[in-house]
Amino acid sequence: MSVESKSSRLSKPAYGHGKTIARQIFHDVIAAIDLRHAMIGKLRREDDGLIAGDARLPFARPPQIVAFGKAAGRMSAVLDEILGGETGEGIVVTPAAPTIQLKNFRYFTGGHPYPNAESLAGAEAALQLVSRLGSDDLVIFLVSGGGSALFEKTFDPGISLDDLIEFNHVLVTCGLPIERINVLRKHLSAVKGGRLAKAAYPARQLTIFVSDVPDHLPSMVASGPTMPDDSTLDECYRLAHENDLIARFPAAVRRQFEQRFLEETPKPGDPCFENSEYLCLLSNQEAVEAAKKAAERQGFICAIDPNEWDADYRIVADHNLESLDALARVYPGKPVALIVGGEVTCPVTGSGMGGRNQEYVLDAAQKIARQNRVVLSAGTDGRDGNSPASGAVADGQTVARALALGLDPAHYLAENDSYYFFRTLGDTLDTGFTDNNVRDIRLWLDFGFQ
Repeated sequence: MSVESKSSRLSKPAYGHGKTIARQIFHDVIAAIDLRHAMIGKLRREDDGLIAGDARLPFARPPQIVAFGKAAGRMSAVLDEILGGETGEGIVVTPAAPTIQLKNFRYFTGGHPYPNAESLAGAEAALQLVSRLGSDDLVIFLVSGGGSALFEKTFDPGISLDDLIEFNHVLVTCGLPIERINVLRKHLSAVKGGRLAKAAYPARQLTIFVSDVPDHLPSMVASGPTMPDDSTLDECYRLAHENDLIARFPAAVRRQFEQRFLEETPKPGDPCFENSEYLCLLSNQEAVEAAKKAAERQGFICAIDPNEWDADYRIVADHNLESLDALARVYPGKPVALIVGGEVTCPVTGSGMGGRNQEYVLDAAQKIARQNRVVLSAGTDGRDGNSPASGAVADGQTVARALALGLDPAHYLAENDSYYFFRTLGDTLDTGFTDNNVRDIRLWLDFGFQ
């Protein structure tokens, strides 16, 4: 764990308000990772172009814009503001229609977690737009999490939308971490794994992205349509084989794997990337740091667990609890908080409603039963799995309350029905879409001797 720092707040947080405190910390995190603030801080219009981080990109005519992902609507609106309305054509693919829509822009409402017809139409429109650009054109790609489903086109026209939906259903329910899922997605796609950048070559390209993947894997954001792909075709085939996925794929996709028809993606050093620049706006690290500051304001002694916990939610909960125990031993009787980022994995075998965050909290609730502790886990995008909630919060009384209502935690875990469990208790987090996505935040609060 990183070095702990003590809050300057004198009053001691009360366990009786523990869930409310945890909720407030999460809401403070969402406020702190504001996209507009990040974009205005890292992008600046100049007379003859755009300053993006350390890159300077002059343009003789307005740049073209292609935006896709959960933050696409907000990012495109703020970029237009920064450029003073000086933008060319635009393609925007989002999970919900933005309230602000720009002239000369076309908007598509893609599907998530599974692609829909608009996902395909948006990707096709983007390919048509960038394919006609020349070396003196600038195209700006605005990329954020969720883009893998929202923005899609297969290289094989024989693969239908229904096939794509079933393919993605197998992937998101198989329990693999996102970086491995996206290796498989990349090699089936005409836009992922650098192929959109290849279509845009020789135009100058700027990719501005919000990361919902581990920081060292930026090409996994939305399956990396504009970035060189470090994964390989052999890795793709091996992942599908070792995890017994091929037999579960729809026939048209299964044939691609069985007969090895897939094609390799563009790699680092490919000429199609020679005119490309990249700027990361936000990542999970900013959310974790914001959570630490918010918890300190509430009176907790805080530590950040820096490990990448992209593993089974039950294993992660056990390790996080061990870290919380260790922190509590260092500061006996004092209120302490453990902040954890990343995304756990959660195999889906039941037919209920929920997601990895609510499953994590439901498992953790059983482990802190009758203790003066609180646990929260939620997605910064405002959606957890197939539920309308962003996550859930529990304390030492959650299990007792549930059992009094006839709710068996083990049953709801087995059915992947954590949303109904927490909705019944009134303990879901319901933020709605946040127009952002920098992975998940988990909080563990120990209130000491109370």
